[in-house]
Amino acid sequence: MAALVVCLVYTAGSPPVTAQVTPEPLREQLLNGLRILMWPRPSDPDVLIKLRIHSGAAFDVSGKAGEMALLGDLLFPDPATREYFTDEMAGKLDVDTNYDSITVTMQGRASDFDRMVEILRNALLTTQLTPENVTKIRDGRMKIAKETAVSPAILADRAIAARLFGEFPYGRPQHGSAESLARVDRADLLLARERFLNPNNATLVVAGNFQKKDAVRTLRQLLGSWRKSEQIAPSTFRQPDLPDVRTLLINAPADQNAEIRIAVRGLSRSDQDLAAANILAILARKRWEKLVPELTRTQAFARHEAHFLPGMFVMGASVHNSIASKALETGRNVLNSLIDGAVSPVDLQAAKTELAASITQSLAKPDGTAQAWLDEDTFGLPPINEQSMSLNRRSPSDVQRVAVRLLRNAAITSVMAGNSDQLKAALGSTTKVELMGVIEDPQPDNSKTKPSAKPSPTIKPD
Repeated sequence: MAALVVCLVYTAGSPPVTAQVTPEPLREQLLNGLRILMWPRPSDPDVLIKLRIHSGAAFDVSGKAGEMALLGDLLFPDPATREYFTDEMAGKLDVDTNYDSITVTMQGRASDFDRMVEILRNALLTTQLTPENVTKIRDGRMKIAKETAVSPAILADRAIAARLFGEFPYGRPQHGSAESLARVDRADLLLARERFLNPNNATLVVAGNFQKKDAVRTLRQLLGSWRKSEQIAPSTFRQPDLPDVRTLLINAPADQNAEIRIAVRGLSRSDQDLAAANILAILARKRWEKLVPELTRTQAFARHEAHFLPGMFVMGASVHNSIASKALETGRNVLNSLIDGAVSPVDLQAAKTELAASITQSLAKPDGTAQAWLDEDTFGLPPINEQSMSLNRRSPSDVQRVAVRLLRNAAITSVMAGNSDQLKAALGSTTKVELMGVIEDPQPDNSKTKPSAKPSPTIKPD
């Protein structure tokens, strides 16, 4: 990787926060609409190719969560293809699907650039959606989903998203569940391929040791015949209903610990207040840890999960059952305190420094700059250098204004996963709760039988 220049950005009355200066890409576009961002680095022995399809798991058909993740897996269904990259080219081949996109990452020797583009072309233009491949890849994903579904942390993450968003796409697991994946058939994948795997719905990054003229010629020859779509599916969905604010208790396999999640709906990735929301998350975590010191030993977190459409502001931790109720109540109080509590310049500067370090760490990865460029293209963001300067300009009043925007009159949802009997007893009678899978019938007549168990209508498998 070429070295990135480090600059110091100053804000009045505060010490500087360092930020890395990333280069601007060379830009090309094929006749079929494929956008190309290029960064020639002659001293690099390798070449990196990243292709992003600007449609992800948010477009999964209702009840079939994991459909787009399966489509991403099926671009390279033969394990030998991945082995070729690792064994023969000392590189890598990965496909990552999230709510917003499918991203293919290919890295190998610069001398194999043409061969890499040819492999990518075959995946895109002649995707092997055979019945055998669909069954094999789907069964593999279902196996992983079943193995991870018992994790209390994963249960809590999925439950808080479902609680907050309901039937909205962000309420579904982006990689699907065993139940939802089983509903995806070959016809679904063929339709998804036709709708979304199109050059005018994609951006390609090439970085490393290559000559621009030769690379553009190869890309035109091999990807120029990729058929353009007549229409791009817009990211528009019916807004979710207001969430249930009762604490959801999930009986999960656990020893003496419980997973806690507290969340409100957040901002989109392109929102101008995103930097302030990320700062707010750091401040929330630090206040929570200060009030509940045990959280410093459990990797407690607070983060703003932003997507193409508004995401969520979530806090979470794994805590001993004995302090679970205290941690939950304190977390809720922290969110409320952020609305009216002034942000000190010292706390703000510390949060900025932590956030800038996280950005620098991301950019320092081998594909960090390419990833940043793709994010700029996907979400319509300003260049990363301008984003860094925007971070430094955030003031205490900016952060408090965003706190009011996010939290005032917000429906705060919460989830606890662990021994539900112990957790319910610890919460006491003053906290409204729902036990996942069980609802209590009202009993106006004390002579009637005890409450009956029924399926809960609030949380669904996907």
